[in-house]
Amino acid sequence: MTSTTTSRPVGTVYVTGGSSGLGAAVVEAVRDAGGTAAVLDKSAPHADVPAVTVDLSDWQAAQDAVADLVSQVGPPDAVVTAAGIDACGPLTSVAPSDWERVVRVNLFGTVAVVRACVPHLERVRGTVVTVASTLALRGVGDATAYCASKFAVRGFTQALAAELAGRVGVTLLVPGGMSTPFFDGRTEQYRPGPDADLNDPAHTAGAVLTALRQPVGSEIREMLVMASGESSWP
Repeated sequence: MTSTTTSRPVGTVYVTGGSSGLGAAVVEAVRDAGGTAAVLDKSAPHADVPAVTVDLSDWQAAQDAVADLVSQVGPPDAVVTAAGIDACGPLTSVAPSDWERVVRVNLFGTVAVVRACVPHLERVRGTVVTVASTLALRGVGDATAYCASKFAVRGFTQALAAELAGRVGVTLLVPGGMSTPFFDGRTEQYRPGPDADLNDPAHTAGAVLTALRQPVGSEIREMLVMASGESSWP
């Protein structure tokens, strides 16, 4: 197996959900590190970066968006799947379409984008970083769709790491709550309280860069990153 102690340059990184929150922080971190960031999101990014507007709940659209980015900026050296949504409430109160959309964006969108990127990543021994949640480790009430999708992302990533071992690096990021727009638009009961300890997404993005810079032959399989006062773990 080829191995080196030299950290890799960041290169070209595709970021889902790169228009806000953690995804936007990853985009900024990649650019600050001298890499090229490209975004897949339902909204155009604020930063002046290559982007494709896409509904990641649509498998074919997600794959087509990857092809579009390849034509714009070239193939990826890495992909970070930071896009994610939620539908809070008791199982019997959440509309089936809303519940299903959470799974389609969080799980199917992740899989579709990664699947489209793998042939490119194999050529350069690139890296996949999927984004789960502390709620992929422990379920909570009124979050059945989100927990189901993130538990599934965790399982998918573990299986993918086994499947691509020695060909593509695979890292699972498990972030705690962050100070992002993810909580916007929720009713008060589903928003962090005024004393909640939320992590700065830039700090979590820094951990992503650590995974992307690992020397060939070295991989970080899982990273648990959170504010010190995180309430959802352990």
